Amino acid sequence: MSKEKETERGGGDQKKLLMGVLVNCATELKLLLTALLILCSVATLLQFLPSRFTISTSDLRFCISRISTTATGDAATATAIAASINQVAPLISPAVPPPLPDPPRPSIEEEKVLDNGIVKRAFNPHGAAAYNFISMGTYRGGLATFAVIGLSSKPLHVYAKPTYQCEWVPSNSSASPIMSGAYKILPDWGYGRVYTVVVVNCTFSQPINADNSGGTLFLHASTSGGGDTNVDITDRFEVLGESPGSVDFNLFTSKPKYDYLYCGSSLYGNLSPARVREWIAYHVRLFGERSHFVIHDAGGVHPEVMEVLKPWMDLGYVTLQDIREQERFDGYYHNQFMVVNDCLHRYKFMAKWILFFDVDEYIYVPPKNTIKSVMDSLSDYNQFTIAQMPMSSKLCLSADYGRYYRKWGIEKLVYRDTKKGIRRDRKYAIQPRGVFATGVHMSQNLVGKTTHKTEGKIKYFHYHGTIAQRREPCRNLLNVSRIDFEKTPYVLDTTMRDIAWAVKKFEFKMIGDRLQHTKQ
Repeated sequence: MSKEKETERGGGDQKKLLMGVLVNCATELKLLLTALLILCSVATLLQFLPSRFTISTSDLRFCISRISTTATGDAATATAIAASINQVAPLISPAVPPPLPDPPRPSIEEEKVLDNGIVKRAFNPHGAAAYNFISMGTYRGGLATFAVIGLSSKPLHVYAKPTYQCEWVPSNSSASPIMSGAYKILPDWGYGRVYTVVVVNCTFSQPINADNSGGTLFLHASTSGGGDTNVDITDRFEVLGESPGSVDFNLFTSKPKYDYLYCGSSLYGNLSPARVREWIAYHVRLFGERSHFVIHDAGGVHPEVMEVLKPWMDLGYVTLQDIREQERFDGYYHNQFMVVNDCLHRYKFMAKWILFFDVDEYIYVPPKNTIKSVMDSLSDYNQFTIAQMPMSSKLCLSADYGRYYRKWGIEKLVYRDTKKGIRRDRKYAIQPRGVFATGVHMSQNLVGKTTHKTEGKIKYFHYHGTIAQRREPCRNLLNVSRIDFEKTPYVLDTTMRDIAWAVKKFEFKMIGDRLQHTKQ
């Protein structure tokens, strides 16, 4: 019993001691609790303040330290307050520099009533409908000339007179920039849509970067009031950079690397790997070792077509360029006019002849002739066009029944369209060093002569539509030499069929049997 009383007496003493401490330190505890309450309130409010308003922990320490020193001189109290600040400080974000001010908004014109009672309406432009210029490539045309290939707003060029200037800025900071005028060529014959193709020629009055020290070419593209007669917008942007020692000036006078170079139009859609296989093997055989093929993929080179092209890429005959990004810009036919002009200027000094035709068209020279003998006979011309032999994409020989699926397209599609009185598209070849811009069916911007009288020397067979068919092309099997089919006269023509076996042997010699099981 005595032990229980002692325990109760000891507990009572502890309570009295705690109460004594609380009474004696009441002022300090109130101040501490008040400071904690204020800090927690500030931390909560900071979450709802705008991001531009910032406060640092050092600012808080400075303010509260002044409050604490004014309220009391007790060192213990100041220490407690400082400790509480250190606990709350991590909740407060560090100070960040204020963001840059927003650019000034354009003034908004409002309609108003004039003194004579007329209501003057206001027109406020917003945004932009098309880009001033979209560059694809820039290439040298010699010591003092450059060609810039790209797209621009079609209405701007049709209804206004935009202008261009070129500026060369040497890498040597002590040298002054050099300016030149420029002239534009619109090579797409008015076929453009939102955008039209523009080739800008920059010709300086002196050799540029003659010491090969490097520099940068800038294009100044001015709307000249097009789109808004009150505003002449000029965009200055880099189109070509030359690092020190990067220019091979011998390129402009030396013998070209290739005799024949193919510049292909944009390939798109679900192309037939079998037709592409036949086409590339046929033309590598025709043009020979000193030839090269530039293929432009606008979405048509799917994995199966890539499998067909890869062996020829490995042998150095094919360059494949991915141009799918151009689909962002609404131009004619996957921007093919821009693509062929870029190819022209990119390879201008690398080929003696550049040819333009499609992957469902086959260049043909008669027996006892070679592509070299034909081209040599036309070397006095900077351009010649090639006549078309249109072939049916449906009619085949009944003799191939049961095995036509094994045959190549040029073997089994043997009926030629003979309808007369029709103007048929022609394809063409150019000697590129004398050409400034080009088209799909011929160039209208070149120096030198052009001839269209090439019948008997060279022609091309056109299997229209077959390249985009992923099925067996033979729809009708015939055993006649002439027929009227779907109101069109056809005649049996086995010219390409007779060559097919030699092409197959050539393909096997070059790349083996790796493409023997290519699908339609």
